[in-house]
Amino acid sequence: MTKSVQADWQGELRFELASGSGGASAADGKPGAEAFKPTELVLAALASCSAMDVISILSKKRQPVETYRVRVTAETRSEHPRVFTEITVEHVLGGNGIDPQAVSRSIELSALQYCPVTAIVSAGEARVRHRYSVNPGDGEQRGVVVITGPRGAVERPDA
Repeated sequence: MTKSVQADWQGELRFELASGSGGASAADGKPGAEAFKPTELVLAALASCSAMDVISILSKKRQPVETYRVRVTAETRSEHPRVFTEITVEHVLGGNGIDPQAVSRSIELSALQYCPVTAIVSAGEARVRHRYSVNPGDGEQRGVVVITGPRGAVERPDA
């Protein structure tokens, strides 16, 4: 299967992006620009890839998800190229009766089996920490599921 993206220069450091599947976005390297920076696009790909896997699995498990947000934060090394060194992918879910074990297993399946973006990023220098929080606030349950990378390593925090 072939994937494609086209970047059309708009001047200075701005590019309009179009995917072969019909998606559109923009990237801009200029400070203060209102578009994704190229490295932010990598993090957006990681967040959305994992989120799509997890929500699909949770739906199949008939989990009563009412709200769902994925937050990705990353640290880069100080020298060029400024590759990611540490990434945290946090799944924040809300809903009455969500089983934290189902959430943890769904994240684990995404991180280790289904999400190609996680596999690509984890094959490099970055450590990717996959964690969750269910029903933030009263009765919150949280945990770290798995750490992937660097260079394809897998670490299970509870092991």
